[in-house]
Amino acid sequence: MKHVLENEQLRVVINDHGAELNSIIEKSTNTEYLWQGDERYWTGQAILLFPICGRLVEGRYTHEGKSYDMTIHGFIRDVDLTVENKTDTSITLTYTDNEFTRAQYPFAFRYSLTYALDGNKLTHTFVVENTGTEVLPFGIGGHPGFNVPLEAGTDFSDYYIEFAEKSPARKLILTERCFMTDETEPFALENGTIYHLHHDMFDNDAIFLRDMATSVTLKSDKTTKAVTVSYTNMPYLGLWHKPRTDAPYLCIEPWNGLPSDDGIVDDMATKKYMNRLEPGKTAEFGMDIVIHK
Repeated sequence: MKHVLENEQLRVVINDHGAELNSIIEKSTNTEYLWQGDERYWTGQAILLFPICGRLVEGRYTHEGKSYDMTIHGFIRDVDLTVENKTDTSITLTYTDNEFTRAQYPFAFRYSLTYALDGNKLTHTFVVENTGTEVLPFGIGGHPGFNVPLEAGTDFSDYYIEFAEKSPARKLILTERCFMTDETEPFALENGTIYHLHHDMFDNDAIFLRDMATSVTLKSDKTTKAVTVSYTNMPYLGLWHKPRTDAPYLCIEPWNGLPSDDGIVDDMATKKYMNRLEPGKTAEFGMDIVIHK
């Protein structure tokens, strides 16, 4: 089922399935800012990541001597969430552990996501609660895709990302199979803040950053239409479109978690890049999308 949030500036559509955004329309210009999916490139639009971010080696991990299978980015994108509260401008969707999740992730949890409109801003507030009796390991993140170009007569290469302030951003070095290494390198930004888009930047798949500013804007000097994504408690940022294509979108992905190290089938007790939440505790994460017309 789909749900509409609307105020004077934005109309947003959210799907129960995966709690995924399906549309962000700026009403005065009737412009769709969210990627609408295309099987030639990527059928997703704004998938959510939980309880892992990225890939597991061999698609599995171990816990207390037992092996568990899990697909890339975890299961939250593949399930129907329950609407807990809804108004004209906000909605909260929740999901708790069950027989399906425990077969691949033997932990007790409650996952909740609140979307709320405030003027030209759509906020995401993620809350994870450990409802069990053991430490809860998890990763969490967003994966929204935005149309590029946003304006007729402009091209993908006319756009760039601009961080809100200078920072010593570093690029994480991944293997050819998109697993982690321990290596990083400087991510060169023009004036310390700007990176110009070009399709071949994704020839080796996604770009992942750390130590970056906590707000970034997708923009072009040829239009005032732009998107700002800011993030709280998300120390990594992914940039992606389908590799070796002319895909007309850009995913801006704040994550708290990363793929596995290559060649290592993780034990969940020691898996790197994971949050670890004590029983009875909650953790909150944020992502805001600001639409500029």
